[in-house]
Amino acid sequence: MKLWKKILIGVTATILAVILVLCVTVYAIWHNEISTIASMKLVRERNDAHFDGAVYTMNVKGDFYLDEFVKQGGVKSDSELIEFITSNITKGLIDMGISDPEIACSSFTAKTKDGDVVFGRNYDFSKTNTCIVFTEKNEGRHSTISTVDLQFLGIDVNKNIEGLMDKITCLAAAYAPLDGINDAGVSCGIYMTYQGGEETVATDQNTDKPDFTSTTLLRLILDYADNVEEAVEIASAYDLHDSAKTSYHYMVADASGKSAVLEWVNGTDATDNDGSKRELKVTYNDNDAHIGDMEAGTDYQVITNFVIQPGYYDGSPVEDKKGYDRYERIYEELNKTNGIVEDEKAAMDILSIVGRRSWKNDDGNGCTVHSVVYNLTDKTMMWIPNENYDDPDAVFTFSLED
Repeated sequence: MKLWKKILIGVTATILAVILVLCVTVYAIWHNEISTIASMKLVRERNDAHFDGAVYTMNVKGDFYLDEFVKQGGVKSDSELIEFITSNITKGLIDMGISDPEIACSSFTAKTKDGDVVFGRNYDFSKTNTCIVFTEKNEGRHSTISTVDLQFLGIDVNKNIEGLMDKITCLAAAYAPLDGINDAGVSCGIYMTYQGGEETVATDQNTDKPDFTSTTLLRLILDYADNVEEAVEIASAYDLHDSAKTSYHYMVADASGKSAVLEWVNGTDATDNDGSKRELKVTYNDNDAHIGDMEAGTDYQVITNFVIQPGYYDGSPVEDKKGYDRYERIYEELNKTNGIVEDEKAAMDILSIVGRRSWKNDDGNGCTVHSVVYNLTDKTMMWIPNENYDDPDAVFTFSLED
């Protein structure tokens, strides 16, 4: 009997030792990922009756392998991005996914009466769950706050995040930002452009430069750019490969008040049907008076879903300029005060005017999933989900100074 007790004690001790070693090994390999998953919080419940998805926050611990991503020369497609994320974050043990994004929306820059630079953005799409993602400052890189549509990661839009696998999937969120701000006061957003005539054609450059996909460009800008010029340098140094067989442009701004629209074009709307031939064109906020009947020399800038290059739509019907009506409406508001808004709330009020549920929404579908005003001077953000502008419980504020 004593012998059996000794054997049992020995076996138990061995099992416990193996478990301890496994736990130590798992923590050593995935301690950042474990901390990231543990940080995920539900901050606003879904409201299915109102077609509102849930809102989460997540603090990404560690560097999430972005330096390694840059060193390998980026990726040419979402499938390659998935492979990189799976290989590095889960060490190849768990598959992850990124779905095809369709990113509409509106943005503008302005200044408050106190001189702060603000960057406002509406993200228009359909019901979805959203995550506000925080990343840490690393050597040579900035801390950031960004917004991610979780359906792009394969999260069910009609359910809350359920179980460990959903949370593991959300580890890919750092590579799928739609807009954001860094601690240098640089902000950036991404927007569809519908280039290619009757059938949209994705930008797909193929030179000897390294590569990035739609959302990874935004991630590189947030992490590495100190100002607009450095953001332009980053965009110029890579080949762009748009996601989802569609096309995008970007707006970037910094705390100095400088902003720029980044577009990849070739010819006019009627001839821009070869994504491999497109080249980067940069339009700064002091050089965009050619867009409609806008005033020259304004400090502020607006972007929606049409290409702003001079002559791009020559000979094309006005309806080809997607979002031009929203563009004019935002400019109308900004022109009233020469681009000066009272404060972040006043900037949010402008975004509310062109919210998807009220602005010429003839088919009754879709919504503005989130509206955000980034203060590039103070490095703060005011964020509202699902057009709940009049609900004080729906107003979230965050700061990179905290």
